[in-house]
Amino acid sequence: MHFYYIDETGCDGRALNNPQEPIFVLGGLILRDKAWNKTHMKFQKIISDYFQGNIPNEFEFHTQDLFSPNGSGFFENHSRENRNILIHSILDLVEERKHHYYYFAIDKSKLDNYNINQVRDREYFDLKTPYLTAYDYLITSYEKYTKEKLGQSARAMVIIDEKDIFIEEIESVTRYRRFDGAVGKRIKWIAEFSFAVDSEKNTMIQISDMLLFLTRKYLEIENGYKDNLPSNVKNIFREFYRKINSRMIYKKIQKETGRNSDYYNRFINEISSLPTSRWNSRVY
Repeated sequence: MHFYYIDETGCDGRALNNPQEPIFVLGGLILRDKAWNKTHMKFQKIISDYFQGNIPNEFEFHTQDLFSPNGSGFFENHSRENRNILIHSILDLVEERKHHYYYFAIDKSKLDNYNINQVRDREYFDLKTPYLTAYDYLITSYEKYTKEKLGQSARAMVIIDEKDIFIEEIESVTRYRRFDGAVGKRIKWIAEFSFAVDSEKNTMIQISDMLLFLTRKYLEIENGYKDNLPSNVKNIFREFYRKINSRMIYKKIQKETGRNSDYYNRFINEISSLPTSRWNSRVY
């Protein structure tokens, strides 16, 4: 059994014009069920080493605390250099454990301007809601990856960090994709969907949250939303993204096949946020 963790960053509900959050990203960590415990223990060791063996009481790992200007929460007044070392340690853990990662990012302004009347066979959810559009796309991608890359006997489980405002719609999309949609597009290799239990303390959700945050920040840099950042900061985020990119299951947008898919594929390509073609070598 493979686990696909789904978390989000840059979510402002259904709003598409918040200049502080121009890009929305949904996705997360991918791993085998047998790998969970060892990764959890190694993650705890990294945290313990960071605090020199004295993890604060009731410690919880929150990405926003790690990235706030001077650190906040359990990372308050910790140097940026030390926090960056911790980030690299966690990214190296993902690579060491051979876990994978995937995301779908939406440029909200592009979604806002897109004429969704051009898209067919997607009436079962609101295409103008970034979370739902990304969730539907990820289901297709995860189903494809499970079937084509993991083998005919493989099965997967999607574990979602609960998003209160969309719970009913997430369940509705899931039900449609499993039971009500066109037979050829129904989910077969994803065996189960579940909301994460106590997600704030779930190691894989915590790691996913960090990966997604780094992804969003770098996409904002690459797509011109953070031009005022110093070049050294842009390069730091590129170094983070290089490690993230190396664990991606797909590095291109996945196309759907079948009736009316061209309309949907055009929509997905138009609204997606990706690094530029020269992201790995450009000079900031």
